[in-house]
Amino acid sequence: MSIGRDNWGSRLAFILAASGSAIGLGNIWRFPTVAARNGGGAFVQVYLLFVILLGFIVMVGEITLGRRTQRNPVGVFRELAPRSLWVAVGFLGVAAGWGILSYYSVVAGWTLSYVFTTAGGTFSSGISAENIDLIFLGTIASPARAIFWHFIFILLTVGVVMGGVKQGIERWSKILMPMLFILLVLLVVRSMTLENASIGLKKYLSADWSKVTGSTLIAALGQAFFSLSLGMGTMITYGSYMHRNENIVRSAGWVCFSDTLIAVLAGLAIFPALYSMPGVEPEVGAKLIFIVLPGLFSKIPFGTLFGTGFFLLLSVAALTSSISLLEVPVAYFVDERRWPRRRAAVVSGLIAFVLGIFSALSLGAVDGLSGILKIGPRTLGFLDLMDLTFGQFSLTLGALLIALFIGWKWGARALVDELSHQESGGRLSGFIAFQIRYVCPLVLIALLLYLILNPNAFA
Repeated sequence: MSIGRDNWGSRLAFILAASGSAIGLGNIWRFPTVAARNGGGAFVQVYLLFVILLGFIVMVGEITLGRRTQRNPVGVFRELAPRSLWVAVGFLGVAAGWGILSYYSVVAGWTLSYVFTTAGGTFSSGISAENIDLIFLGTIASPARAIFWHFIFILLTVGVVMGGVKQGIERWSKILMPMLFILLVLLVVRSMTLENASIGLKKYLSADWSKVTGSTLIAALGQAFFSLSLGMGTMITYGSYMHRNENIVRSAGWVCFSDTLIAVLAGLAIFPALYSMPGVEPEVGAKLIFIVLPGLFSKIPFGTLFGTGFFLLLSVAALTSSISLLEVPVAYFVDERRWPRRRAAVVSGLIAFVLGIFSALSLGAVDGLSGILKIGPRTLGFLDLMDLTFGQFSLTLGALLIALFIGWKWGARALVDELSHQESGGRLSGFIAFQIRYVCPLVLIALLLYLILNPNAFA
């Protein structure tokens, strides 16, 4: 254990912080639409099954590694597998944290800018669809605006992480997570009162098993792993700040529950609103958030207030995730290089900001960054390439290697022994060990192969 290392003040603090890491933009702008396109309630049930049988298992494993060693991802493998190549898995986690944060903060900056754009009445009654498109294009294609909001979001993230575990991450998690939940519930209530809301609810929640195919299963599996922040070292890092007497299994269960609850609630907020207007169809990602929904806000009663709250919700969700992403490299510098936390946070944030400039300029501001790689019908810009590399392949590979390490190198027996401390695992310990030794690696290999063969699967 590192001397003088900070710890969470309570189990609730860990649950809020780890839930904040898992809950991000993907829960709100991707999960509801993917669910609706893949059988609605049927997709949700399949997703829940994967979260319980696979995502939860890997999360328990990652948290256990962190608590056992009280170290960052690199330090974990240096301690448990000294002088071996396994340390590369730790460095992969640190690199993934930097890589994802660099482009994630660009997109998060858009959401932050839209809080002010919407609050100012830009999407007021009568605005045309063409003008809504132009506003979004002006946000992403203007070099000055794209870099400015990217910088502001990185600055907010660095400011929180500089405060440390208790005074920074824990304090702000206790503010931001309840705020996120309250905002989302208010949006759900408002959405439910819209005309034709029941049509959207039926589209979202009705279980249509005829739409469940092999690609649906892969989509649910990918969403489960990507949504829970697995494979990038965040849960290892957050687990390293846990006290030895905390119950890992119960805490991981609450994190999975919170992440899934927010994703489902996001659908209850978005779909009644979508189907309150005739002729509107759901889209995935940026088009849904920045073009389709602002069009709706301009047509519904109190749309400015509804829209401002929605983009504030997105910004809060993005910030809770970006904090955990930055904490991974910061923990590495603090633990392994003995840097002061402030220095580690500033340097790590600066690296993410500089790298993110290329993503900020790749959506129209600089032509050379807009079309780097062509895969099938899709042309990838720098931001898309970063997402493919770090947001998909790196996370899947990282989760696979962590599962293999725990199951076969460190050993399932060691996992059970650690979970047995303070009766953390109880009767589930044996099941968790079996899953992480045999089932999780096989499923993650299948997911990795699918991604290689279908790189546009989660676009």
